[in-house]
Amino acid sequence: MDKVKITIDGNSGFCFGVVYAIQMAEDELDQNGHLYCLGDIVHNNMEVDRLKAKGLEIIDHAQLESLHDCKVLIRAHGEPPSTYKTALKNNIELIDASCPVVLKLQHRVKTSFEDVTEGGQIVIYGQPGHAEVNGLVGQTNGDAIVVFSEEDLDNIDYNKPVHFFSQTTKSTLGFEKMEQLIQERILKHKGSIEEGDFVSNDTLCRQVSNREPQLKRFSKEHDVIVFVSGKKSSNGKALYSVCKAQNEQSYFVSSPDEIEAAWFENKHSVGIAGATSTPMWLMKKVQEKIAGFVGEAQFA
Repeated sequence: MDKVKITIDGNSGFCFGVVYAIQMAEDELDQNGHLYCLGDIVHNNMEVDRLKAKGLEIIDHAQLESLHDCKVLIRAHGEPPSTYKTALKNNIELIDASCPVVLKLQHRVKTSFEDVTEGGQIVIYGQPGHAEVNGLVGQTNGDAIVVFSEEDLDNIDYNKPVHFFSQTTKSTLGFEKMEQLIQERILKHKGSIEEGDFVSNDTLCRQVSNREPQLKRFSKEHDVIVFVSGKKSSNGKALYSVCKAQNEQSYFVSSPDEIEAAWFENKHSVGIAGATSTPMWLMKKVQEKIAGFVGEAQFA
């Protein structure tokens, strides 16, 4: 019987923003044994649990208000200005691990909001309530319009200028589709699109969007794809959809316990991929779990 080849996608795993945040957390935990973190440091429960065991304590914004004279980590997703005001008021030392890509986007949204012509609107393509999106909306004093689905486009006034941005981890296809739909609606309402009517800003993180063509190739190369990601990960959902579109035998799991032996019957090649919030150690555990199901396995 031939060995089943089980390959971990070399492009999967933590993006540099998540690596930076986790390294900052671990440095502080190694030194002091405890650190507050505002929200899950990464959208992966198993990695969060690993850091909790080292002394990381996850808090929400309501709890932040009651803290004083301590250290709090800001994760890669970034935070709105109100968080920094609370920290200053309560003498909280912030360990700011906001991703540089997110910080740059926050600055662009803030500048656009301040410069936009009268009646203009800031529109953000993203997941409502997502930490990064909340940070972006905060740059506009809460005035930005968040659109996630086509139905949300009804909230835009197409007789007024639209400045369009995107959450960094959304899919390229999703961004382009929303961009097109907004332009079509402006044309329908105004008859033409003049300069200043629609300003589109492609603010997708290239470390995420560049993974889509790589994942397409990887998904086609294997009989089965096991995509590993936390269920809360917006990036994970987007990248899994890329795999599923190329390979119907693609499965989404958050832990090795969710894997089923039946997926690998009469298969010769299995590919393992993950979100930018998926640790490599977890993908290796998934690889070992699959090996236990298939008998003879070859790791790659």
